[in-house]
This record gives sequence, structure tokens and C-alpha cells, in this order.
Amino acid sequence: MLIRCSYATLIAVTTLCTGGAAAAEGEIPGKFTPKTDSFDYVRREEMIPMRDGVKLKTVILVPKGAQGAPIVITRTPYNAAARTLRFNSPNLSSVVPQMHDTTSAARYVIVYQDVRGKYGSEGDYFMNKPLAGPLNATGTDHATDCHDTIDWLVRNVPESNGRAAAIGGSYEGYTTLMCTVDPHPALRAVVPFAAMVDGWIGDDWFHWGAFRQEAALPFAYDQQATRKNEHKWWSGTYDTYDAWLRAGSAGNMAASRGMESIGFWQKLAAHTAYDAFWQEQAVDKVLAARPLTVPMLIVGGLFDQEDIYGSPALWKALAPKDPEGRQVHFVLGPWNHGQGRRDARSLGPLQFEGDTGGWFRRSVMQPFLDHYLKDAPRPDTPRVLAYETGANAWHRYDGWPRACASGCAARSRNLYVHSAGKLGFEPPPAAAQAFDEYLSDPAKPVPYRARPIVATYAPDSTWGDWLVDDQRHAATRTDVLVWVSEPLEQPLRVAGEPIARLFASTSGTDSDWVVKIIDVYPDEVPENPKLGGYQMMLSADIFRGRYREDLAAARPLAAGKVLEYRIPLPHVSHTFLPGHRIMVQVQSSWFPLYDRNPQTFVPNVMFAPPESYRKATQRVWRTAEYPTAIELPVIP
Repeated sequence: MLIRCSYATLIAVTTLCTGGAAAAEGEIPGKFTPKTDSFDYVRREEMIPMRDGVKLKTVILVPKGAQGAPIVITRTPYNAAARTLRFNSPNLSSVVPQMHDTTSAARYVIVYQDVRGKYGSEGDYFMNKPLAGPLNATGTDHATDCHDTIDWLVRNVPESNGRAAAIGGSYEGYTTLMCTVDPHPALRAVVPFAAMVDGWIGDDWFHWGAFRQEAALPFAYDQQATRKNEHKWWSGTYDTYDAWLRAGSAGNMAASRGMESIGFWQKLAAHTAYDAFWQEQAVDKVLAARPLTVPMLIVGGLFDQEDIYGSPALWKALAPKDPEGRQVHFVLGPWNHGQGRRDARSLGPLQFEGDTGGWFRRSVMQPFLDHYLKDAPRPDTPRVLAYETGANAWHRYDGWPRACASGCAARSRNLYVHSAGKLGFEPPPAAAQAFDEYLSDPAKPVPYRARPIVATYAPDSTWGDWLVDDQRHAATRTDVLVWVSEPLEQPLRVAGEPIARLFASTSGTDSDWVVKIIDVYPDEVPENPKLGGYQMMLSADIFRGRYREDLAAARPLAAGKVLEYRIPLPHVSHTFLPGHRIMVQVQSSWFPLYDRNPQTFVPNVMFAPPESYRKATQRVWRTAEYPTAIELPVIP
């Protein structure tokens, strides 16, 4: 029987036309509760009140049937709801994949919380909010918010055992460290991955005074333009080199995006030197001035493209407070930013021995957490654990980099630059030629990657690999100096912090100096032909000359005068293999990641006028009086 439904007969035949459904097609229920009977966890969302009444959105994931479970908390500006729905799965181990291979998800209560002012949390957001004090008059900070959150959790999560750990990377690593400032008694351990520690010396915002414009400005824009990151940075060019060069300065680029109203940009522009604003916020200095009460597993990466400075600096600051090595531990993996929390079998062209990240989480992090949170036996956690690239092996150290379990010790050896592009451990002879020189032109800055340079935030970006990019793209430029050693006959093992001792002069009144240490592979690598001649950047950094005398106060350089620069470079753990050569490169721009130095002294480089950008003749000296060298931390 065919039934034709009309408006007049609709009510009478609704069940025939709709198959029994009473609601009209397309209706959305006012409230819908998903059926989660098959889930192995319970998801709760709470608004946890802080001491000033502000409530913070908190997602709590409790394994079904859990009793006496520890709490692991991550405080994030990146959307707690999204952080716990990366994989919409009924299995907790898939919902929080960073815990998957450690089985933590099956045994721990997992908590993610929006920091105040972001996404679902109330209050105002401040980037890297300083501790309450001279730079923060609100009376609350990340430390007090973490304390209040843990206090609420241990009282209101009946499945917990009253113990908590804080874990996080990058900004979440920063909030993790803030939990240890006047910590809650229930906080028993912290694991900061690649934490933001000092934003001026060598983490996200500056490196030794040079502004990391291509990373910092888009991040500040996305984070602070709106509470929920609705507005995204744009480029307008596929090759961002072009966009930044056309902008002229970081200040011009910020203005073109309307960033004058964004508070953190205002702070960046106002504090270009290492003044009290940065010094009082440096986390290593903050924690070094306080008692060490919470066991800490500091995790860093040898090729961290964002926060390469913080983890070693934190270890250096806190290790003296724990001479027996029972509370502070340091892990340095062959990782980029945060790679220790995910699969880490390779990085760019480099291949490692298995999944180094998974091995670390299972074999080091999990026993560490279980001991402090679940009374498991005390693990044999090394004081320092570092992966050695080149040899592809983990090493245990009693200190970093001074001693290791087998009794070895690192000592400094000077690797000198010589004439004719040579590099060697012998100092330059008295009759050596004076210098090598190049013309640095701000109109044609040296790209930090081979072009086209894709934006760090683009879907096809390989931003995480750039610190292991092949450096042949730079070595062929006339504005990059190159020195190379003879092929090594024996392995050369290095572990620690190299120091560049640069004797240089410029015809300008300001200058940037970029120094790179590179492992040059043999011309042929039969087992992997693509690595033939590969120039692997092992350690590199930039220094803005105006801060040579005083990091806190910019001063012009004396044009034409030979000046000494002592530039600490990122830590290394590497073996140069026989047949490989050591290379050093020096240049004066690393664009567009770092803003261009106009090479004439101006009050604020971020707002340098077009006419201040001038060519400069740069000289690197190599005489007995001015012996430019790299101090390498060599293990015999």
C-alpha cells in the first residue's frame, strides 16, 4: 500500500512516514549524553576553583575500576579538551598516546587543565606569567594554580591514592616546573620535557639577543589574539623568506598583523636586552634559589628546534643541590622538540637504534614515576643519561659532562681555524695570515634552511628537522666562512657544551655572529648513498654583537676593531667517526628565523629603519694573538 503524506494528514500518519520516530527530521536534542559503556575509562569535566575564585576547566580521565591510582597532571594553554581527544577512542591508552607504551593510561588518573584565560578556563591569560611579585601583582601564578588544583584533585577524586606528578613539554614543561615552586605536599615527582626555561638566553623568544621572529610572532599572535586561538597567523607567500624580507623588520611585520594590542608582543619589543624582566623569570635561576623538594626527571633533546637551552641549564642549576644524585636526573636524547614523548626512531636523515623515545619512557620514566607514586622499588635511574649520535648508543654519566660511570672525563680541546679553510687542533703559527673575510649584505641574508622556506606552522612544514638539515646550502655561499679538518683517523667523542671563541671585527657598528659545528660525512656512504658528503649540523647558535660587553645593555661595536666573543653553543653528545671530517661555519644572518641585524647600531633592532640596513665587511681572525677556536668537550 502506497501512503502519500500531506500536511493535513501528517499527524495521523507520522509513524508510517517516519518509521515510528516522533521527532521531525534534522532535529538536534537539547542535551545528548553519549553512550560510553564500552569505554575503559570515565571522562569528567570540572571547573576547579582557585584561591581568588577563578575557575579552571579540568578534564579528568579515570580508568574504570581504579582504586588507589596516582594522578598525572598536565597544565596547558593548548586546549585540554582537544589534548584528551587526539584519538576519539574507548581506550584510554589511545586517548593519551604519549602514555600508551608505558601503560600509564591503564594505571594512572590522567588530568589535563586549561591554564587561566585559555579555552574553557576563566581569568586572564599572560604568556609565561611571572611568579607573584614585582612582575606580577595579581597574587596568583602558575605555581599557585597548580597547588590549588592538586589540592582539589586529591580531595575530590576518590579513585586516587593522594599522590600526584606533573608532566609536560615546552609551555607545558614550563607549567610543570612552576608546580615545584612552593609545591603541594601531594606532588611527588615532575617530568619536564623540553621546558621553556630562559626565553632570552636560548629558548623560544631570543637566542643571545637575536630575536626568533619567525617562531615567536606567529606563536604570540595565535596564543594571545583570542582565548581559543580562533585567529591564525598567515603568510601570503609559500616561501616565508620573501614575506619577512619585504616586511623589513619584526616591528613592521607585527604591525601588519595588528599586534600592537597583544600584550606579549609589547613585552618582547620593550625588553630586547637581558634586563630584569627576563632575569627574574628565568626558571633555572628561580628554582636554584629555592629548596629542592620534588624529585625531577629533566628531559631534553640534542636537536630541539625550540627549547634547546632550557633542559641543560636547569640541570646545571639544580645538580649542585643534589650531590648524591638521588632527586635530580637528566636525560638528553637524540630528539627534536618533544620527540621523547613520541616515536623516535629517526630524525630527518638520521636513523637511531630502535625507538629511542619509547625505550626511554618504558625503561626510565615509568619506573621513576612508579617509585614515587606507587611505592615501587627504587629504580636504577642514572644521574645523567645521554644518547650519543654517531655511535648510536646510550651512556650513563655521574655528572654532565665531567664524569661517567666507567671513569672517563671530558676535557676541553681547542679546535683552531687556519688559513686556506683548514681546521685543526694545533694553534695558528706566529706567521699565520691574519683573517678570513666576507661581505654581509642585509638585503641578501643567509637563509637558515634551503629555500623555499615553508612556514613553521604550515601543514607540510618540516620545522622539527631543521637542526639536522644538510648545511651544503650555506657552505657554497660567499658570505659564509668554512673551515674543514682532515679526515679523522680515529673516533672523536664529544660530550658537553662547546664554546666558540671568536675573534672578529666588522666595518659596521653592530653585527650578528652565527657559529656552527658540523660533522661532514665521507663522499660515499655505501649503506646509505644519500648521506654521501652530508654536512650534519651538530651544534650551532647566534650571538648579537651589541651584547658582547653586557647582556643587559646594548652598546655599539667599535668599527674595524678586533673583539673577542665567547659564545656558548648547544650541548653535544656525539662521536665523529673515522673518515668523517669536522667543519666550522661562520656567518652573520640566519634568516628569517632570526631578525636581520642592520649592522649599524640602532636603539631597537625590531624597529630599525630601512636606511640603517647596510653592508658590512666581516673578518674572522686566526693569528697567535687572535686564535679563533672552538673549545670542544672531548672524552679521550
